[in-house]
Amino acid sequence: MDTTPLFIRAEWDEEASVWVATSDDVPGLATEEATVEALITKLKIIIPELLDANGIHVKQGIPFEVMTR
Repeated sequence: MDTTPLFIRAEWDEEASVWVATSDDVPGLATEEATVEALITKLKIIIPELLDANGIHVKQGIPFEVMTR
């Protein structure tokens, strides 16, 4: 895997009052948190786990960008 940052979308769910993250770059990614900061912290943990589960072996510190709206 190259070092191009992964693209993560984070959208505010008004009804649930959480940020929901999804990505075409990370198969299976669908997670939520109450704040963007907590979401980013969670993404640092689950992105490598999901990539590994999908047979994409990477080193720690995978770069990613989060677009919020």
